[in-house]
Amino acid sequence: MKNKEFWKGTVAGALVVACVTVGAYAGAGLATKDTVLGDRKCRSKLTYLENLIDEYYLGDKDEEKLQEGLYTGLLYGLDDPYCRYYTAEEYEAENSSSQGTYVGIGILMEKNKEGGVKIVECYEGGPGEEAGLKAGDIISAIDGEDITDDEVSDVADLVRNSDKDSVVLTVHRENVDDAMEITVPITDVELPSVFHEMLDSKIGYIRITEFKGVTSEQYQEAFDDLNSQGMEKLIVDLRDNPGGLLDSVCDILRQILPEGLIVYTEDKDGNREVEKCDGKNELLIPLAVLVNESSASASEIFAGAVQDYGIGTIVGTTTYGKGVVQSIRQLSDGSAIKLTVANYYTPKGNNINKTGIKPDIEVSLDTSLLNKNKDEITHEEDNQLQEAIKAVEKEK
Repeated sequence: MKNKEFWKGTVAGALVVACVTVGAYAGAGLATKDTVLGDRKCRSKLTYLENLIDEYYLGDKDEEKLQEGLYTGLLYGLDDPYCRYYTAEEYEAENSSSQGTYVGIGILMEKNKEGGVKIVECYEGGPGEEAGLKAGDIISAIDGEDITDDEVSDVADLVRNSDKDSVVLTVHRENVDDAMEITVPITDVELPSVFHEMLDSKIGYIRITEFKGVTSEQYQEAFDDLNSQGMEKLIVDLRDNPGGLLDSVCDILRQILPEGLIVYTEDKDGNREVEKCDGKNELLIPLAVLVNESSASASEIFAGAVQDYGIGTIVGTTTYGKGVVQSIRQLSDGSAIKLTVANYYTPKGNNINKTGIKPDIEVSLDTSLLNKNKDEITHEEDNQLQEAIKAVEKEK
């Protein structure tokens, strides 16, 4: 079905998106009496609503925002929590997030109560860290422009949209009397999604926070570093990992699984797409995978494949249960829609949608730790991690 231009005109004119259009269906030879009548009814109701707004609404209306609301509502009407409409700006941000890279200075900011923005984190190896910025620093101006009243998003836009190669930040640091002027390059910044360290007994620990476009490469770097330190066992932590890109998790599993099927998807017409592993990089050391109720989607593909092949022990609590795949399609004006397009199945043909993956060793996080920030929990008091350590130590 061919799309027509639907970005011009009044709110009523936007019904070519909000309602099933006669022209689109007729062009495909699919027009019926029901679609024609439904389209007329929808157009009539929307025109009536617009007239009510014009006559009674107290404030000013923004024609573009009203149209965007129609498109958002159309996707909302599917009653699918994973489908949504993106404006062009939202799609650009979503695309950067899913790929794991963006143009900036490599810091995470929050609004400071006394004005300006506060640096929460400097990404390791990023331009901000290398320029000397530190977590806790307060930024009050950029290139001499006062930002004390600006929101974090406005500050980020100011940096991202700069036509310069660097920005000069006015920085206030605790226990330092005078403000500092720090010049930071504006570059492509890679968001960290993999963190690793060597535990006792030569146990490598890799935490994956999300499966982004850069995650597979980051995983390989972490794995290689642990190998160079003499790793003999491995724990992969996917707790609170909401998922991400299918390609990303499959690329990582190709560094772990034996030869065979990784996952397959099946659309509404029964068409299958299969992801396979050649087994050339099969992991031959004991493996445990940590999961919890917030491990979803790509995380469940990972845990499901490991469990189906029996090459590792799944430890934690039953996963979220998201066994469907979404596809984002960009439209002609830069906006986009995300639709659920297929079910996915583990190597043994299991669809875990709304059921999740049951761990081999079920253990909930100790109740005394539930109100703690994840970064505040030590490895010693993390009872789920301790169970994973026991699991890999039992294996030869």
